[in-house]
Amino acid sequence: MKEYEVSEHAYQDFCDFLHASVGIVLGKKRQYLVKSRLSAFARELGYDNFTTFINDIISNNDRGLTAQCLELMTTNETFWFRDEYPFTLLAKHILPNIQKHKNSLKIWSSACASGQESYSIAMTILEHQRQHPQSFTGGVKILATDYSTKILEKAKFGSYDELALGRGLPLQMRNRYFEASLNNEMTLIKSIKEMVEFKQYNLLNSFTGLGQFDVVFCRNVLIYFDGNQKNEILKKIAACMPKHGILYLGAAESISGAEEFFTMKNIDGGLYYERL
Repeated sequence: MKEYEVSEHAYQDFCDFLHASVGIVLGKKRQYLVKSRLSAFARELGYDNFTTFINDIISNNDRGLTAQCLELMTTNETFWFRDEYPFTLLAKHILPNIQKHKNSLKIWSSACASGQESYSIAMTILEHQRQHPQSFTGGVKILATDYSTKILEKAKFGSYDELALGRGLPLQMRNRYFEASLNNEMTLIKSIKEMVEFKQYNLLNSFTGLGQFDVVFCRNVLIYFDGNQKNEILKKIAACMPKHGILYLGAAESISGAEEFFTMKNIDGGLYYERL
């Protein structure tokens, strides 16, 4: 099998293109990541020279080629109930508090990948409603967005193999909210899937038209943007939230640069940010 090489110049050009297109910052000496994500696709298309392939992506003459490669470069790592505490706090503190003031609920999962985060949110809400049948009678809406249209199609289908199911999904949730499907997979029941709307979205774009959200999950995605882009995204998120709205970030992320919009809350050992 041919071993591709990419020149320093082509790699830097691709880094600049990736940053401008979707905000991802690769940094130096990460050619291996580009090759690992794109080599199979380059071979499939018959490219003998990886630098030529990179240059064709950057040229954007073939929009289909460029779009597919950008999708391959986005990270789609995800788990059920990832880190646990965001969902524990949602169940124990945030949902009961919102319920006191509103009969409807709107949540945004802003980097949903193959759907585990957004469906974990839906299961948490349904568990809350099992205990509080009169909560959110005005409706619940979960908007789940990602850059990759391919991964969104998988998420919409709501079917997962044993490997995916084993990554953080409690047995109780599996038994209650999944049913057997084809190819030895399990599929989420209809009531869960109907709670989530999936939509392709680039966080660098305008948020106008998204509406207001009581809770926003923007976890483990800001680390891929530079400082200015991260701050701009946080400001746009703040504009989509009412006072006291809740923002979740990843463990390695912070509101640095957007302190005028959010304050950090530490409850039961878990962190979230509240809209000022």
